[in-house]
Amino acid sequence: MALLDLAMQGLAVFGFILFFVLWLMHCMSIIYVRLHLHKKRSEVKQSFVQLAGVSLLKPLKGVDPNLISNLETFFTLDYPKYEILLCVQDQDDPAVDVCKKLLGKYPNVDARLFIGGKKVGINPKINNLMPGYEGAKYGLVWICDSGIRVKPDTLTDLTNQMTEKVGLVHGLPYVADRQGFAATLEQVYFGTSHPRSYISANVTGIKCVTGMSCLMRKDVLDQAGGLVAFAQYIAEDYFMAKAIADRGWKFSMATQVALQNSGSYSIGQFQSRMIRWTKLRINMLPATVLEPVSECFLASLIIGWAAHHVFRWDMMVFFMCHCLAWFISDYIQLTGVQGGPLCFSKLDFAVAWFIRESMAVQIFLSALWDPTISWRTGRYRLRCGGTAEEILDV
Repeated sequence: MALLDLAMQGLAVFGFILFFVLWLMHCMSIIYVRLHLHKKRSEVKQSFVQLAGVSLLKPLKGVDPNLISNLETFFTLDYPKYEILLCVQDQDDPAVDVCKKLLGKYPNVDARLFIGGKKVGINPKINNLMPGYEGAKYGLVWICDSGIRVKPDTLTDLTNQMTEKVGLVHGLPYVADRQGFAATLEQVYFGTSHPRSYISANVTGIKCVTGMSCLMRKDVLDQAGGLVAFAQYIAEDYFMAKAIADRGWKFSMATQVALQNSGSYSIGQFQSRMIRWTKLRINMLPATVLEPVSECFLASLIIGWAAHHVFRWDMMVFFMCHCLAWFISDYIQLTGVQGGPLCFSKLDFAVAWFIRESMAVQIFLSALWDPTISWRTGRYRLRCGGTAEEILDV
């Protein structure tokens, strides 16, 4: 009996610690978004490398309805010295024709097309980018996914953050305004749950970086072995960031978000993406097994039970109030990340928010169920520590 009482007291203490940590994350994220994101250009301090040359590495595979319009935004950047290195793995890929069309439309832009890639490991993105990386002529490399859309001053914003002690500048992942419920669901996730963890980690000194849009010092990457050194990993962005941090360099976050604008999306694709990301986190960071308790419904149950056990408050009333407070804070954060009016109604937000929160535990359990991962055209078996091996069909 004494052991049971001790266990219940321990769970209650855990509940209150969880309450403090999660709401500290909420507050840090909301305040950071309001103070740092979407600054006007006149408010951003000019850095010593503002005019430094930048080599943009663009990995491409396949074509979606928004690819050409997304890519074109990189050809119209308002930046004095940069090159665009378009990398396509297969000669028959329809992305080749898109690239050639843009190269012909913008002959005055320093841009080159690399076809064929170079097999240096299991990571298809690294293999694709190798020829472009080897041909890069500037000291800063900007790796940016195919689905990203930029503004004319996005590159200026990135280089403004690249001060003397900074080795990597990254953008907070977000989603462009698009039509359909799947797009709303994705936008709600990238405006609420994802930035809460992403920003909190970076504010507290934990290196949390996604490779959707990253500006890095090429000489630092070369010291770590170049892109080849990260070809054994699927989550190459995490290990590239770690290598830069291990060499004493700081990170900085751009004031503009990394705006994803893929023309192909669905609820199923969103789920698959979340499951893949969770699998990667579990294999790289074992503490990820605690991730479900950071989600609204499960956290509210644990904290509600702790409040009932200690203060005799009604557990379900507390649960509902806590969920409501979470919902409101998420909406405040989403509007901050958006930087303007949302393209959907408050009712749409409420439905998408509820569905996303309800999916969280199911996504985590699905990630635990199957250790293999499907990415692009390959299947991989993840190993503890983040390395992987390709599963070849015999």
